[in-house]
Amino acid sequence: MRLTEPDSSGEAGIDIAAQPPGKRLQNVLLLSGGEKALTALALLIAIFRYQPSPFCILDEVDAPLDEANVGRFADMVAQMGTHTQFIVVTHNRRTMEMAPVLYGVTMQEPGVSKIVSVRWNAEAAQAGDGGASKRAAAASAA
Repeated sequence: MRLTEPDSSGEAGIDIAAQPPGKRLQNVLLLSGGEKALTALALLIAIFRYQPSPFCILDEVDAPLDEANVGRFADMVAQMGTHTQFIVVTHNRRTMEMAPVLYGVTMQEPGVSKIVSVRWNAEAAQAGDGGASKRAAAASAA
């Protein structure tokens, strides 16, 4: 992060530079969508590790991430969940599998929304696959 020179109004800004693996250091504006998302998540996670908050709401932050980084993101949210309650809006199945509770919104009739919820029990979470297949089946059934 670098402080920019004041503009005509006298306000200074911040430039963020990042160096994704295998690339050179560059301004965040020159990165791909996934790289921008990773940079923003890295900054957010650093802030939360320094000064934890009781809760955090994330809206589709995993959408531009590839499968490997979605796994890293889900692991990080699960790890940080001991200090912070996360509300994550996502369409990504892998992110949903790490959640203890899912809430879905469906529209079976035009203009009529319905809320569906699934809570995983402790037995499913301790199963050999972490309960992922049971959770996925329950989410599909809901």
